[in-house]
Amino acid sequence: MIPLRDAIPSRTTPFITMTVIVMNALAWVYAVSLSPRDLESFVRSYGVVPARLEFSTLLSSMFLHGGWAHVIGNMWYLWIFGDNVEDRMGHARFFVFYALCGIGAAMGHVLLEPKSTVPTIGASGAIAGVMGAYFVPYPQSRVLTLVPFMLFWDVIEVPALVFLGLWFLFQLLSAGASAVSTTAAVSGGIALAAHVAGFVLGVIGVYVFKKRQPPVEWLYSP
Repeated sequence: MIPLRDAIPSRTTPFITMTVIVMNALAWVYAVSLSPRDLESFVRSYGVVPARLEFSTLLSSMFLHGGWAHVIGNMWYLWIFGDNVEDRMGHARFFVFYALCGIGAAMGHVLLEPKSTVPTIGASGAIAGVMGAYFVPYPQSRVLTLVPFMLFWDVIEVPALVFLGLWFLFQLLSAGASAVSTTAAVSGGIALAAHVAGFVLGVIGVYVFKKRQPPVEWLYSP
């Protein structure tokens, strides 16, 4: 299933969401400009390598991607779900929330694969957190979705509860199956445990980072 848009318009301009997308795009343009040898060194320097974990890479890895489909897919999901979450939290809170979800997701992968020497990159964990934060307040929202039916594709409206619920269930089952079959939480080059951890952190974090409402002032006529 490929989401096309959601049904809830944002009430404010999603400055942080747009900034993160631009930063990821610039990082990708820089990465593809490197030679294969320099690119490998770049990824190993700024990606998360569990066996030699450096805190700075927990942040830098969120802006690196492994291919066009990887970066475009991640940024598309962020664009669809990020504006509403940023609107609900406020710009500053959303920035901190996004960073913490990314860090927490990466740590989830590190804890399950502490001896891995394979660099982990991508914003998927942080964006999974955004999706988890969208899941809580907007379960009845509709997501216009491109869905395959046998030999053709159709566009249908899917409740956010169903779309995000199925996405999380797939990540959870895939991570479990991968752990059982290979004793690793990585399947097909995807750090599935990071997706699961990010989503769970998002579900919890939306309560912590939600925008504070001003107290109600009552006016009494004399």
